[in-house]
Amino acid sequence: MITRYALFEGRVHDGQAEAFRAAVLAEVLPKWKAFPGALAVRVSFAEFRDDGAPEYPMILAISYPDLATVEAALVSPARTAAKAATDAVLARFFTGRIHHHVTTAHDHELA
Repeated sequence: MITRYALFEGRVHDGQAEAFRAAVLAEVLPKWKAFPGALAVRVSFAEFRDDGAPEYPMILAISYPDLATVEAALVSPARTAAKAATDAVLARFFTGRIHHHVTTAHDHELA
């Protein structure tokens, strides 16, 4: 399985954490879920971090069966719509940058 992570590095505007989270889940998550070929979408909001660690208020992980499916999703109309929705929410609540990392996942479920 391939997982593409989006790391939102920066900060949510003071006093806006709950509004940011609500806007992401209501306005952007449906767009991410529409990516063609996506197997799973995980939106993680930060609760705390180690002293001195960079601030990532949100991490997005979208899993796909293979790299070809990732590549198709990245050129799809669904991605265009998701980018517009993401940019609109970030403009209201977030200062920072986003960077992406594509990984091969090896899940080991524990009983």
